[in-house]
Amino acid sequence: MTTPIRSTAARKRIFIVEDHPIFRLGMTELINDEPDLAVCGDADTVPGALSAIERLSPDLVIADISLREGDGIELVKALQHRCPGLPVLMLSMHSEALYAERALAAGARGYIMKQEAMDSVVGAVRLVLAGRIYASETVKDRIMNGLFQPAGDGKTMAVNRLTDRELEVFRLIGRGLSTKEIAHTLNLSVKTIGTYRERIKEKLRIKHATELVQCAVHWTSSGDPAKGTERE
Repeated sequence: MTTPIRSTAARKRIFIVEDHPIFRLGMTELINDEPDLAVCGDADTVPGALSAIERLSPDLVIADISLREGDGIELVKALQHRCPGLPVLMLSMHSEALYAERALAAGARGYIMKQEAMDSVVGAVRLVLAGRIYASETVKDRIMNGLFQPAGDGKTMAVNRLTDRELEVFRLIGRGLSTKEIAHTLNLSVKTIGTYRERIKEKLRIKHATELVQCAVHWTSSGDPAKGTERE
């Protein structure tokens, strides 16, 4: 369900994909206070966002990575095919050390942490609308210095070996969702989620389902998701 908000032709139209109503409202008010920006609609799921974005044709999308149905990175990938050229600014509470590079690789034009969103989002929006990429200096340095090593490198965190979809399944396991619930959330079959679970166990060198759940819960609940999962 979307909530269209009146805007003028002179203002750039922003669409927000966020499943926390209070945060979404705050972001909407912040953007609408700007003379050159206006929120034209919002959604809290990937299917709802795709439908509304194609109908409303916004100038930019702000999307959270964690959504009730699907995830923001999959949304970015879908928009690359359905709305080529539409810039997306990713918003997340998750560590940029792990998610920023994935988001940018998927086609996002920027990545901003929720903790700094209210202070930085307007500047980030304008930067992305101008055709540039928004990222913290830390992320820029990591990318420029090649600190994201290929999978299998001894310096690579174990979680970095997971694909985007495997990482999303791992995160949902950590939130306590069952295989059936994860399948429903991601609009996939139970069998497919079972396959992802087995791949995750193999890549993280985990033998038992109970250990997988414990590892996922620890990783998800840790202050820095980039820590605590290396298994050497």
